[in-house]
Amino acid sequence: MKRRLLSLLLGGLLCLSACTPGERGGGETLRIGVAVYKGTDTYITNMTQAMEASAQAWSEEQGRRVQITVSDAQENQNTQNGQIDRFLSLGYDVLCVNLVDRTDAARVIGKAREADVPVVFFNREPVQEDLESWEKVYYVGSDARQSAQLQAPIVLELWESDPAALDKNGDGVLQYAMLEGESRHQDAMIRTEVSVQTLREAGVPLERVEGGIANWERSQADVLTESWLLERPDIELILCNNDDMALGAADAVERLGLDLGNIVGIDGTPQGLEAVEEGRLLGTVVMDYAAHGQAIFRLARTLAAGETPDGMEELEENTIRIPMYIFRAESGPSAFPPN
Repeated sequence: MKRRLLSLLLGGLLCLSACTPGERGGGETLRIGVAVYKGTDTYITNMTQAMEASAQAWSEEQGRRVQITVSDAQENQNTQNGQIDRFLSLGYDVLCVNLVDRTDAARVIGKAREADVPVVFFNREPVQEDLESWEKVYYVGSDARQSAQLQAPIVLELWESDPAALDKNGDGVLQYAMLEGESRHQDAMIRTEVSVQTLREAGVPLERVEGGIANWERSQADVLTESWLLERPDIELILCNNDDMALGAADAVERLGLDLGNIVGIDGTPQGLEAVEEGRLLGTVVMDYAAHGQAIFRLARTLAAGETPDGMEELEENTIRIPMYIFRAESGPSAFPPN
């Protein structure tokens, strides 16, 4: 047992609810291996904590022990592959995988299929061909296109009610900057393109004056935004692919002593919602990390029991889409799609 625990630690695994492993699916302990792309990602951390809370509640209700072991790949797909191999070798009941590289899903599925261990991908969606390659492969997430479309009304509402609050220089055009997630993430590409496209289609005149990749990180967004604002004080709007980058932009604005609260995020993290209420952000799109975590656990425990999840109302074929809503301090939350 000591050697096994040492191996887990060396593999970069964090056991959230420790217990003794038994034969897969045959003991009193339900064992779930969770592989995340980066353990310091705020949204992913919130999601896995929600999953753990859901597992704890179910454990107390059912009287069955649950072990959730989270591995941090630190943005390295080879590292994640090794961690997934270890989960399989130890006989875990189900895998929940937040891929570093979505194009590597086929390898993960192939390994899991050999061991007959179901896989629930989350947050980073494999291509449909991979999702349809085996009946024990599922995905939980939100629609990236819809999340970007929901960013637009946050800006549009202010543009229509008080255009001067956005168009500081009065030239009739919004000079904006874009903070993007990592280049290989499909959600970053979709959010960057669709949010702007939706605003243009709504009749908002836009001019992109700055843009860059901050890899979802607050600190990188802070540094990038400060450099932009020192060169381009005419920036009137900052669109961000997630809340952490929006908060980084707000940090730079605050440090420079500027009056620029027209910053929009996506995720709806607790820190992001607080910043909206404080007026540091204009708004955010709430991805509901708690609902994601709950759905991932429910799906995982159903599959681990050898049951089909057909009874889950939100499941369409092999995918669960979590609804989103807009959060603005003045108007409060509004659901998507709007009534």
